[in-house]
Amino acid sequence: MHAEEKRLAEAREGRAAWMRFGPYVSERQWGTVREDDSASGDAWNAFPHDQARSRAYRHGEDGLAGICDDRQTLCFALTLWNGRDPILKERLFGLANEEGNHGEDVKEYYYYLDSTPTHSYMRYLYKYPQAAFPYADLVREGASRSRLEPEYELMDTGVFRENRYFDVFVEYAKAAPDDILVRITVHNRGPEAARLHLLPTLWFRNTWSWPDGGQKPEIRAMDAQGRQALLARLTDPAEAARLPGHVLVCDGDYTLFFTENETNTERLFGRKNASPYVKDAFDAFLVHGRAEAVNPARTGTKACAHYDLAVAPGDQAVIRLRLCASYSRLEENPFGTAFENLFARRIREADAFYAGITPARATQDEARILRQALAGMLWTKQYYCFDVDAWLRERGAHPLRGEGGHPRNREWFHMKNDHIISMPDKWEYPWYAAWDLAFHAIALSLADIDFAKEQMALMLRCDYLHPSGQIPAYEWNFSDVNPPVHAWAALFLYRTEQSATGRGDLDFLKRIYTKLLLNFTWWVNRKDRFGKNVFDGGFLGLDNIGVFDRSKGLPAGGHLEQADGTAWMAFFCQNMIEMSMELACHDPAYEDLLHKFLEHFLWIASGMNRQGPDGMWDEADGFYYDLLRLPDGSASRLKVRSMVGLLPLCAATVIEASQRDRVPGVMRAFYDRLARLPELSPGMHPVGPGRRGVAGRELLSLVDETRLRRILSRMLDENEFFCPHGIRSMSRHHLEHPYVFWTEGREHRVSYVPGDSDSGMFGGNSNWRGPVWMPVNQLIIRALLQYYRYYGDDFCIECPTGSGTNMTLFEVAREIARRQVSLFVRGPDGRRPVFGDREMFQNDPHWRDCLLFSEYFHGDDGRGLGASHQTGWTGLVAKLIQLFGTVSAQDVLEADGSVVFLATPRPDRKPPPRSVRAGDGFGESSPGGRPGAAPRRP
Repeated sequence: MHAEEKRLAEAREGRAAWMRFGPYVSERQWGTVREDDSASGDAWNAFPHDQARSRAYRHGEDGLAGICDDRQTLCFALTLWNGRDPILKERLFGLANEEGNHGEDVKEYYYYLDSTPTHSYMRYLYKYPQAAFPYADLVREGASRSRLEPEYELMDTGVFRENRYFDVFVEYAKAAPDDILVRITVHNRGPEAARLHLLPTLWFRNTWSWPDGGQKPEIRAMDAQGRQALLARLTDPAEAARLPGHVLVCDGDYTLFFTENETNTERLFGRKNASPYVKDAFDAFLVHGRAEAVNPARTGTKACAHYDLAVAPGDQAVIRLRLCASYSRLEENPFGTAFENLFARRIREADAFYAGITPARATQDEARILRQALAGMLWTKQYYCFDVDAWLRERGAHPLRGEGGHPRNREWFHMKNDHIISMPDKWEYPWYAAWDLAFHAIALSLADIDFAKEQMALMLRCDYLHPSGQIPAYEWNFSDVNPPVHAWAALFLYRTEQSATGRGDLDFLKRIYTKLLLNFTWWVNRKDRFGKNVFDGGFLGLDNIGVFDRSKGLPAGGHLEQADGTAWMAFFCQNMIEMSMELACHDPAYEDLLHKFLEHFLWIASGMNRQGPDGMWDEADGFYYDLLRLPDGSASRLKVRSMVGLLPLCAATVIEASQRDRVPGVMRAFYDRLARLPELSPGMHPVGPGRRGVAGRELLSLVDETRLRRILSRMLDENEFFCPHGIRSMSRHHLEHPYVFWTEGREHRVSYVPGDSDSGMFGGNSNWRGPVWMPVNQLIIRALLQYYRYYGDDFCIECPTGSGTNMTLFEVAREIARRQVSLFVRGPDGRRPVFGDREMFQNDPHWRDCLLFSEYFHGDDGRGLGASHQTGWTGLVAKLIQLFGTVSAQDVLEADGSVVFLATPRPDRKPPPRSVRAGDGFGESSPGGRPGAAPRRP
């Protein structure tokens, strides 16, 4: 067990609070629902960026490269000023939703370069221009561009010309859970000497100004063995027992400044300040020369150490700090040799940790991608506080008190969120999204299985899950509908732990299972509109792939029967079946529930595969479509070839012979039901004796072999879904052949759009009309491996369609994964597709290995689009590198299902020669073909 694993074990067992401090500070708290106090509900304008430096937040904090404790009581982050900007750089800037031509958009360059799961070592990079930051230019140009034009980025403004910028690296290393070393390294990349004001800042989140907020804490100056230091302490004894006083010790030449983390009401609202010292005091002092803005008494709730640096061209300056709960424990010189040795040791330990989860056959570049993807996942943890009950009471809109008003989330008054949560993106999406979180857990399982499990359980807690059984979507509307992927993610985590340790966490599985029963019942009762086992609901994230906004009312009063909604529910059912089988092995009481979910799967498959013109399956096209059903009972298929029609093949789960044999009575009843009601099974994959595959396995799938082949032939067609970097969300066929639907005299048109959305129907920057999205690609890969475990090498398909190259389904899954990973890999020309045509990103040695894991990717060229730091579900690329760098086709066929979750080398198998092992990875093409297969392309 290496050092990081020991720390994880100590944290899990409660022996050391290694995760008490972490990167839990948001990167944008302004413009969020939590901070919205307006009557209109316009969160972006209720609290804009311009107010953020002057207005105390209510529910959280934001900052540059920030850390805080796990209740966000005490925070630390970086503040910068180049002497030219109109304001201090205390937080990342970006356009609000209505300002950007594709919605909200951060306009900064920053990178999460490294982190261990316990945050014992972290590294962050911020690129700060030496010219004045072009705030007005970015806003003006963003407003002038149409949806058909690309976004105007910081690089386009010219502020990085001649490399006139600073690389600011921030590193953290923990000597102990409450002793954090900080090293800030500033590189001047420009041709001339440049000045930088560096202000490491310590502050308390403002809780004392709000009802029941407790006593006001304090930060004051103190002497620490001849050094000026900051002592931050809570004055409430009960709180101080949880978080003792901390000392920030600084090295070098600096000056301490103090103020209060209080709103500047005079600047914002024209009202006299309660205190002369307010949140934006450091900005007033440095930028505007107002010496009276800072507190000469050297006390407050916000303080900083001011370093005035002059850095020669090509040179660097290093600043060292230390945040410790007890200065008396530190050595006489806290910044001596031991300081640098501790950093060196933590970096070696981080190297050892990542070496342990990176496949030996991975290339150096793939290892870098895996590490930065997971580092981004770990940096994107955030303290999230939202007491909806209090929020509604303050607005006079609490339903239990008979109050009026209809603010958002009124029916979610039971919620009190107060946890560290994995965010999709701490600037663009600094709030959890329930279905994103399920994909996050899959990637996080590589680094920290305990945190991944905790995240899955969190969404099902009684203070999150609605009493009706609905899982909350996201803060803008908790009642929005997200795809039900939590059962799959929870089962994945169980299997991951089972394969790594030899036993799964049954207690975790039981707790999750019980809550998922409530959620499944909610779906059946609320989203099966007419009890026909077909589902609707909109499905945030897949909404704008279709003809209409499926979350709203449809033209002519009709409703949709959704191919993806029904497929999601079939998938949910399959996951509950597998969970029930696992639990029934330990408790026969679960057999009744297993029977229930097997029957539910039959009903849903029957609804999905209903025969005739009003069914979702189109026999002529060999594809599934949404069905628009009008009030007069007539129906028509909306023939958009999109991810909606591919998702039915994702509802595929293998039942091992060993699982089946443990519940013989339930399986007999299942087969009897099928024999008695054969009308349920047309189109569905056949099951039962005589229908078994490799190793006696059975396959629960919405599609039989014929339909599977037809769907795959479209999916793997490079003129339709198959692109150089994975599976597009919409067929490229619709570029030349848009789908047009007329109703009530209005045309509704859907075209293939490989990049940013050209439609304002759905708002924001969401676009499923052509780009590549990693989460659904992951589900497709999972399904292909399930089919392969059933069919084995006997099932081959042409890949790509029309190429003359036949592949097994394992090889197809690996090829899709290879294309996904290739988004980030530097190709033979030295370029990474994710960077597009940005020459500095592609070629400059200070940029080209700093990776961004975008929200989605251009469907033709692979450049990153949407939220630039969506390290949440795009972090799944790490799982792809690990999986296909470790697991062979033989492993998948020979072992039980757990092998595809986290594989370890089998002791009874010798490793293949190096040349073959290299071919199994993503670094080069696999040599040769299978015996009897069509020749492969050279």
